Amino acid sequence: MKIRKIAELLEAQVVCGVDLIENEVRYAFASDLMSDVLTLESEHLVLITGLTNMQTVRTAEMADINCIVFVRGKKVTPEMIDVASENNTVLIECKYSMFRTIGMLHDAGVSPVY
Repeated sequence: MKIRKIAELLEAQVVCGVDLIENEVRYAFASDLMSDVLTLESEHLVLITGLTNMQTVRTAEMADINCIVFVRGKKVTPEMIDVASENNTVLIECKYSMFRTIGMLHDAGVSPVY
């Protein structure tokens, strides 16, 4: 699924990486524990989280994750946008809960990591 479609489906706002929204995502992983994210070995992955701080963006960078959806109406900071921009990472702000977001993506065909 294209990142553009994810944003449309979730009625979400792409706040960084608009030029990358035609990239494909095949898998999703949801967590607020960045140590769990570091254990993943999947390509074309979207991270779904409610943790809005620099640790999230840095963890995504280390795990080669190029798309993060922030749930529960959380807002990213300008510093997060700067770092994500440097690393070609798409940041999306979503108003839905993590549970609803995961369900919507799963129903649309995005696969879980495991």
